[in-house]
Amino acid sequence: MSAGAATPRSAGLVGLERIREAASTLEGITIRTPLVPFGPPERRWLLKAESLQPIGAFKLRGAFVAVASLDDEARARGVITYSSGNHAQGVARAARLLGAPAVVVMPDDAPAIKRARVAADGAEIVTVGPASEERRLMAERLAAERGLTIIPPYDDDRIIAGQGTCGLEIAEAAPDLGAVLIPVGGGGLASGVAAAVRALHPAARIVGIEPELAADARESLHAGHIVEWPAELVSRTIADGTRTQSLGQRTFAHLSALLDDIVTVSEDEIAAGVRLAAEESRLVVEPSGALSVAALAFHAREAGVADVGGTVVAVISGGNVDPARYRTYLEAPIPARG
Repeated sequence: MSAGAATPRSAGLVGLERIREAASTLEGITIRTPLVPFGPPERRWLLKAESLQPIGAFKLRGAFVAVASLDDEARARGVITYSSGNHAQGVARAARLLGAPAVVVMPDDAPAIKRARVAADGAEIVTVGPASEERRLMAERLAAERGLTIIPPYDDDRIIAGQGTCGLEIAEAAPDLGAVLIPVGGGGLASGVAAAVRALHPAARIVGIEPELAADARESLHAGHIVEWPAELVSRTIADGTRTQSLGQRTFAHLSALLDDIVTVSEDEIAAGVRLAAEESRLVVEPSGALSVAALAFHAREAGVADVGGTVVAVISGGNVDPARYRTYLEAPIPARG
């Protein structure tokens, strides 16, 4: 893992110019989400509320940029993706806005609220088992059979550039930026945010956050190569948006070069993070989005941000949470805060 200013290892990664181009593409589509105060008032801790995007998550950024890059013929044939929920919603919305038919391959354990919203945007849903590899293989088969263009959920430079606009907004809104905490699933958000922040605030600390029960990215970066976790292991976490079994080649390259560290959080801490986001920042946050809240509340010292100079921003990746489960999270016990 890197740190600090750009090095030869960052050659060939998505750069600031491409992220700025993505920001232009997204004008009028996504919103510049606010930085909301969190934690003790004497701390400069802020939450980047991507839960307030039109689809309730950051994924519209990358999905729209990718679909918009297609020519008219490819759009007319249609697009396909594979996702546990938020990327599915992003592609469904982007396809509807750009006039492209959409097919989405989703796992059978995807939250009902996410399936309903994908359907509401007019996408065809194909359901498979919980393994992320099974979703990918089904999407590739259907793409070949129907002539559809695959819009990958994270391992694609267009997706990374789109997600990087979130980091661009953070970098521009916080001139004294000291650190950023970013949830990590497949790594597209963390890759893009890290690329933008490292370009504009090279000294800022950039930390990825994963569930303990789905920590394949942390293991991969420590091992120096991509490590895949079995579906039955990553499926244990309540953070359904992070149940990917491995990083992709492009996201691994970005995170290896740009992250300072990856910190893991427990399931109890994730649930408590959902509650704390509601109580302290008045935000509705899904478990995957609460990873950075949990790290800030319970692992600030481990993440290296407890005494960092400047503003610390934790990215809230989404807020699409099942109402019944959300009620249980709001009653979750709060572990001792570190």
